[in-house]
Amino acid sequence: MKKAIGLGLGALLLALSGSAAHAQQPEKILRIGLLDSSNASGRAGLLETFQQELNKLRWIEGKNIIIEYRFAEGKSERLPDLAAELVRLKVDLIVVAGTPSASAAKKATNTIPIVMATAGDPVGAGLVASLAQPGGNVTGFSSLGELNTKRLEILKDAVPKLSRVGLLRLTKGGISHELQLKDLKPAALALKLKLEEIETQPDAKGLQAPFKLQSKSKSTG
Repeated sequence: MKKAIGLGLGALLLALSGSAAHAQQPEKILRIGLLDSSNASGRAGLLETFQQELNKLRWIEGKNIIIEYRFAEGKSERLPDLAAELVRLKVDLIVVAGTPSASAAKKATNTIPIVMATAGDPVGAGLVASLAQPGGNVTGFSSLGELNTKRLEILKDAVPKLSRVGLLRLTKGGISHELQLKDLKPAALALKLKLEEIETQPDAKGLQAPFKLQSKSKSTG
């Protein structure tokens, strides 16, 4: 998926640079805005892959592109202001991860292209008109609702005695999490599974905590 994100973004960059060349304008350094609800350390691995895939397409940060990083540090209420800041900087496109970031970016601009790395249900969230014909200025990738149901079915098939399934959620789940639960709750009920929501923070330490807690629970149980 990370490679696909890089390729999709590369295609947009090529289109933008192609438009500039067609207009016979001087070659310019394209500016990308990256908007994320997490933090730089929590996204380090993804950012590294993101840059590697861009480099393969000959887009080099500091040479022919500039990336404006904006992280909300787990505070989703900061996203609208950060999105507005990127718009004021007149970035050529905005890359987002997750529905809250995508929604903030869409509200901030209807002209700058927005690329979603992930989104739960972009149609339900009002980001696009439909998956087949999104329209507007938002495109990217979606973890379709029916896939959530299929994941539970696969888990149940792999572990027939499975009775409980943990679902990691950010402390402030937001729209994306609610849309995910909309699909998962009836699927879990049909499969006779108990769905347990586990709050966490969007960084490496936060993601490790639930697993450590589960291991401790097993050892003392």
